Amino acid sequence: MTLTLSNRNPTRDNLLAIMEAALEAADPFKAVQRAIRRDGSTLLVGDTAYDLDHFESVWVLGAGKGGAPMAQAIEAVLGDYLAGGMVVVKEGYTAPLERIALREASHPVPNAAGLAAGEEMLRLAAQATKRDLVICLLSGGGSALLEALHPPLTLSDLQATTVAMLRSGATINEMNVIRKHLSRVKGGQLAKAIAPATLITFALSDVVGSPLDAIASGPTVPDRSTWEEVEKMVVRRNLSDSLPRRVQERIDAGLSGEIAETPKASDPVFESSQVILVGDNAIAAQAACGEAERRGYHGTILTTFLEGEAREVAKVAVALGREVQAFGRPVAAPACLIFGGETTVTLRGNGKGGRNQELALAAALSLENTTGITLGTLATDGSDGPTDGAGAIVDGTTAGRARAQGMRPNEYLSRNDAYPLLNATGELLRSGPTNTNVNDLLFVLVEAAT
Repeated sequence: MTLTLSNRNPTRDNLLAIMEAALEAADPFKAVQRAIRRDGSTLLVGDTAYDLDHFESVWVLGAGKGGAPMAQAIEAVLGDYLAGGMVVVKEGYTAPLERIALREASHPVPNAAGLAAGEEMLRLAAQATKRDLVICLLSGGGSALLEALHPPLTLSDLQATTVAMLRSGATINEMNVIRKHLSRVKGGQLAKAIAPATLITFALSDVVGSPLDAIASGPTVPDRSTWEEVEKMVVRRNLSDSLPRRVQERIDAGLSGEIAETPKASDPVFESSQVILVGDNAIAAQAACGEAERRGYHGTILTTFLEGEAREVAKVAVALGREVQAFGRPVAAPACLIFGGETTVTLRGNGKGGRNQELALAAALSLENTTGITLGTLATDGSDGPTDGAGAIVDGTTAGRARAQGMRPNEYLSRNDAYPLLNATGELLRSGPTNTNVNDLLFVLVEAAT
């Protein structure tokens, strides 16, 4: 995977290589192949062996930005044992497949194609019998890409709810709590449709901490969330006046006990189910750290649980870079500080950008007129917000170069409009579709004093 950046120098080239190492480690094809192998008719998944001759058919279902290469890996391992299947991916995130059909849908706001795919997947799942094996492939983005709604909810209800949650600054885990309770496929409900078939789930995590019921909204695992949590999230994010009437009515019905909860751990639909986590943010961060050290930096992973408002996180990241520069803490320069996770943005304007670009622009303001510190942000899926940017690389010269072009960085930040400024200064990072998604990565490079 090659990342492109217009404004280059040796430090930025080092950072690009460190980022590319992270993306290589998060490759979904390799992640699945590490977790599965076949010896004749015996399929080995972790420590569990399955006799493929015992099953009448083996099917694949799935959803997420990494779905296509994950499906390629399964096809390569199973060969003629694979009867077929279907995986939903983000538009453009495709790869050639022989037996598994791909369906493309939109992200982060769902569209009609995602709903159609959800209905198709439920029909396929319902055909599975006790004599079948179903392999489910889940990765980041699956929550938006795959959906089947409880009537009378409509696509417009779902889209309005998604936009309201995005604008509120809700975390991905909070968003998934609501999504699961509007859905007929999320929160263990796909597993319910697949039962009594044997089920194996391979999950590539895009969620901080990798809770299985949050990855793609957990369609094949028990759901820990409840209607009470839905209501708490609505109150916490001030969504009561933003949600469509039919969505609020469903929440009220769930709270009153008129609508059943999503399947929990005690539900027998999970008796013949195995889940394997094949990759996550920590693996990508570790690979980045290794590449940083090969390039002469003292690499350190500070956290893979990063959350918070993007512009506030930027201030903390810059402060840590200055601590390294001034006192050699927590590591001596030259240093590469690595953070993994997912920040949020509370929209205050109608600008263009994403959480990684907003973080980078806020950091550029904090770094103005400093030397020796470079900060880079990367959305590992290659798509930061509704843009073609994957993040940005900035330093102490960024804000000044923007001002030289007649731009006022503070005003761009105030209206959530990082994309045009970073594009103009040549610091917008692009990758195209990476066909993976393991959250975001944040890097702070601190050069040794000369």
